[in-house]
Parts: sequence; C-alpha cells; structure tokens
Amino acid sequence: MSYKSFPKVELHLHLEGGAPPAFIAGLAREKHIDIAKIFDERGNYIYRDFDHFLKVYEAACTTLQGPEDFRRLVLAVLEESAENGVVYSETFLSPEFCGGGDVAAWSDYLAAITDAADEAQRKMDITLKGIITCIRHFGPEQAKTAARCAAETKGDFITGFGMAGAELVGRPGDYAYSFDMAREAGLRITCHAGEWGGPEMVADTIRDIRPERIGHGINAYKDLALVDRIAEQGIVLEVCPGSNVFLNAVKSWKDHPISPLMERGVKVTVSTDDPPFFRTTMTKEFDMLHRTFDWDDGVFRTLNKTALDAAFCDAATKKRIAELLEAA
Repeated sequence: MSYKSFPKVELHLHLEGGAPPAFIAGLAREKHIDIAKIFDERGNYIYRDFDHFLKVYEAACTTLQGPEDFRRLVLAVLEESAENGVVYSETFLSPEFCGGGDVAAWSDYLAAITDAADEAQRKMDITLKGIITCIRHFGPEQAKTAARCAAETKGDFITGFGMAGAELVGRPGDYAYSFDMAREAGLRITCHAGEWGGPEMVADTIRDIRPERIGHGINAYKDLALVDRIAEQGIVLEVCPGSNVFLNAVKSWKDHPISPLMERGVKVTVSTDDPPFFRTTMTKEFDMLHRTFDWDDGVFRTLNKTALDAAFCDAATKKRIAELLEAA
C-alpha cells in the first residue's frame, strides 16, 4: 500500500534543502561552478555525517545566486511536493542565502519566491508559506539580521520565524533577542531543538524562546516529565522521522519515538526536512509510518488536522486547505 495520493500537510521543509540534486547540478553547469564532489555516481547528494551535511548543503547553495534562481528553485521543490500529495507546505528561508541579509536585496528574492509560489498554487494546487530562519552556527548577531528581514517583510507569505543550523552551537537564550524582535512584529515562532541536543536543550528552548512549535524535538522523550509539559502546553513537534533515521539521530524506524510521543498526548506532525539529502519524500514518510507502526488513514487524518491547526497561515487559507483534505 502507498500513501502517495493521500493529501498531506507539511510544516518542516528547508527550501534549499528541498532542491533536487539534478536541479543544483544543472545550475552548477550553467554557472561553471565545480561542486561535483557533493554528488555520488548516481547524482545523489553525498556526505559523511551531519557536520559534513551542513558543508554540502552550503556548497549546493553557492549555485543559487539571484532571485531568478530561487524562483526556479521554488517551482522545482513544489513540483516534487505536489507529486507526493502535499497540498500545503511551509518552508524555511534564510536571508543569509538570499542577498546576504540585506533587507532590500532580500525583498527582491522574496518577490521572486512569492511569484513562484503563486504560480505553483495555480498550476499544482499546492499552497506555500514562508518561515524565515536564522542560522544558529552563524551566531547571535547574524540572527538579529535575519530577524530584521523577517520583521520588515512579514505579510501574507512570510508568517513565521525560526532557527536552524548546528543545534549544539550556543544556548537558546543567546538568540532570545532575535525571537523577541520577530514576535513583536507579529510573526509566529518555531525553533529547531532536540534533534541532537538532549531534553535540556528542548527545555531551555521552551523557556528562553517560547515557541509554539519545535522542529524535531525527539530527544524530549528521554525526559517524560518534559514530554508531559510539552503535551500540557500544546507545543507542536515538527517531526521528521526519515531525516532522523538517515542521519542516525535514532537507530531505526522502529526505535523512533514519534509513536510513543503521540500516545503520551504530544501533538506531532510529519515532515521531510531536506528530502533529497535524506532520500525521502512525504509519500515515503507516510508509507514507513504505516509499515512500522501500523498507522492507518485515521491516524494520518489526525496528523493532517494537527498540522493544519498549527500552520502559520490565515483562517481563510486554513479553511480552503481543510476543504481539500475533507474532499479526499
């Protein structure tokens, strides 16, 4: 059984991380950039571990040099998502990769990105919203630049602010100023935590950042009192099982805590993170959850409802997506 045609809501997708390797290789040829070492003989991305993954990711991003490249990127990523049943997606965007953090330059990139999102909605019936993320290993000062870009361009498309990158660099409180800036501008808040850091990193993130969603969050399960707090506070986890297994953040699908977290009352959602880097799709995520935990249509409908309820979009968009989900 395959869940390819089952409609899906995805909340945790890095735009550059969703770039098909063939798309990046094509841009590299066009621009005469030699990044052949980031691909294997079959044309897939290749890297040794998480730290090397970050370097390969940044190398791939060197081919994305202007707004038109990002317009094409959005269409390529959303085509892959739509083929796997995604009807609503939220993507992480980093102004550092789009104009170096300059607000005026970022606005040009944003115009191209939103133009592509509008085109994809017309042609593929998939809706995209953007969450600006600071990059943790770039440091707290650079995070303020990303937050400024987010605050200045908040609107129908840019609806949230978060943080990605190397989780073990610094402490959540180091970045609190940037999150406060984004929150004051009216942006919704999410933050990566608990993928590599332990439950204390999740607890510190909740205390210092005050997110309504947490990216990954899986290591919270090592502290059941913390899990119960997360459930009680209604914090939503953007769980990416295929990513966690591929990177060995967990040993295997059967060892993944997503099912125990849900059983303990935590609101969980399912996403792909950086799908071509981790050899996954939303179809594969659903199929593997079905095979591993015997989840059925009812569980997946619950996942979709949880994700849509937690989505950083307006009520009219939620109503339209809900109608698509109910019609399937």
